[in-house]
Amino acid sequence: METSVETTARKRPARGGEITIRGLVLGAAITVVFMAANVYMGLKTGMTFSSSIPAAMISMGCLRLLGGAGILENNIVQTQASAAGTLCNVILVLPGLVLIGHWQGFPFWQTSAVCLLGGLLGVAYSIPLRRALVVGAGLPYPEGTAAAEVLKAGEGGRSDLRALMGAAAIAATLGLATNGFRILAEGIHGTVAAGSAVFRIGTGFSLALLGVGYLVGIGACLALLTGVALAWGLAVPMLTALGHGGREAPAVAAEAVWSGEVRLIGAGIIAVGGVWTVASLVRPILDSIRTALETARGGGGAEVPRQERDLPITWVGAAALGLAVPLAGLFGWFSLGAELGLLLPVLVAAASLFAILAGFLMAATCGYLAGLLGSSSSPISGIGILTTILAALLLPLVVGRAAGPEGDRFVIALALLIASVIVTVASIANDNLQDLKTGQLVDATPWRQQVALIAGVVVGAAVIAPLLALLYQAYGFVGALPREGMDAGNALPAPQAALMTQIASGIVRGELPWAMVLTGAGIGAALVALEARLRRRGLSFPALTVGIGMYLPVTVVMTIAAGGLVGFLGERALRGRTSDGDGVAVAVRRRGVLLASGFLVGESLVGVLIAAADTLIGRSNGLALVGPGFGSAATGLGVAVFLAALAVFYRSVSRPPA
Repeated sequence: METSVETTARKRPARGGEITIRGLVLGAAITVVFMAANVYMGLKTGMTFSSSIPAAMISMGCLRLLGGAGILENNIVQTQASAAGTLCNVILVLPGLVLIGHWQGFPFWQTSAVCLLGGLLGVAYSIPLRRALVVGAGLPYPEGTAAAEVLKAGEGGRSDLRALMGAAAIAATLGLATNGFRILAEGIHGTVAAGSAVFRIGTGFSLALLGVGYLVGIGACLALLTGVALAWGLAVPMLTALGHGGREAPAVAAEAVWSGEVRLIGAGIIAVGGVWTVASLVRPILDSIRTALETARGGGGAEVPRQERDLPITWVGAAALGLAVPLAGLFGWFSLGAELGLLLPVLVAAASLFAILAGFLMAATCGYLAGLLGSSSSPISGIGILTTILAALLLPLVVGRAAGPEGDRFVIALALLIASVIVTVASIANDNLQDLKTGQLVDATPWRQQVALIAGVVVGAAVIAPLLALLYQAYGFVGALPREGMDAGNALPAPQAALMTQIASGIVRGELPWAMVLTGAGIGAALVALEARLRRRGLSFPALTVGIGMYLPVTVVMTIAAGGLVGFLGERALRGRTSDGDGVAVAVRRRGVLLASGFLVGESLVGVLIAAADTLIGRSNGLALVGPGFGSAATGLGVAVFLAALAVFYRSVSRPPA
């Protein structure tokens, strides 16, 4: 059943053009900006952000300067930009090929092919799901609805754009002072030993992570903190007390136990959460497919209102089948060095079929969850872990554990490549359905949005390989530095890809500590039951996020949690100060979203610019102006500046609008 907002949209005539040359060019430019920000943030923290709202803001500002723009053209620009920005989720898995030494960098054609083919499949799958999940399911699509509200508000003044750009400038300055000039420390943490048990606590000084916490909300932040408590308050102390970590110094032993064992408990939690999600959505997925087929048989294209016209389902089906050919070519090209002989076509066919079928299942699952919880809360990490586990278990059945001169490494690499394609499919469908919901609310034409989504995927696929290569050459990854003499302390952790690699390697080589994974699975089952019970009461406590809290560095999680706490306390204070609590809270929340988005964009882009500068001048130690002896002063300054930023941010999200 349609809401009143949607009904109103149907009564409005279309205003202005939708797909325009300037809109496509602007969308491509914004694509580069937000993809750079998301790739850097994902490699640094394992988390990415939705670019729909900030893309809409920048689009509105730029098109207003050019004149003659309407809400429909703005919607197309943000649709294209957000689709391309979502391709960055490939960094959740693909860097694993570098971590295991199968790739020495990011080859352009293979990296781009993973993103292009996975992205186009994601667009194709989201088209038949649109009518069932966006129109007929009654799902709220919180981020898509929010983006629609931003677009509507954008027809007014420029204050929103100024707030976004001001926050970006502040975060960029702080990012330059920490990651660039090293005047400020990036964070502070400490290790405490109680006998042989080791504990750790700390926080980072990143405004981008503060913004992430504000955007995901207090429920997800509490789940992250639960993961930290389980990891560093329970699992690491217990294991180090039992002698795990050997006779190393406490800090070294704790780090080794966390990275080698405790993170696998988090993987088990995420895997159980992903399985539960898929199982609970079998019926909605089947209903979606049935509705799409019934709509296709109904025909009547000339009688369908403009607001309901998708790309023809016959074109979509033919395109999805046609993409199987280049996908098989990608897997075949990747496998040529394995010397498989007559087994090669069997492997290619099995890998292609698995990617296409699993990709659709995961796309439908993520699309449904995007409507229910929002894109940011969809279990992309769980999808990556599930597909990595399945691929690593099934591939040895086809090729054995040794394949050609690379042996096990080829099987691990192919499992990671297949998982990269499926994660890309699911991520794009996840984002596309949010964008199509935005379009529904602003009276857009679905097939034009779908064309923009395809354009976004094409542009993003061309950009992501050079971005990954740039960041890798400038920083390297933890455990995989491109050159000798680089500062390992500056390396990007790529935590999600490291976890996927650890799982795939452990399964293929028979070395995975299954006890840790199964322990996590047991904890995950209990957390899923708790999540289901709390959801019936209207509360959010995602089990998947507890797992994420266990395998992200403690400084990252604590900074994110600070952002969620600021938002929660600010909202409580605001409601106590005003009589119109709900109305004022909505306005202030929107201000907070703008500031948080600006934090993300500003700091992330500075990280990319520093990487470019390092590459050009051939340095691997940032743009540091001070030596290591400045460390204590840098830490003190960092604490002071971060606390001041926290206070200013809290004031901004706790005071009524002027």
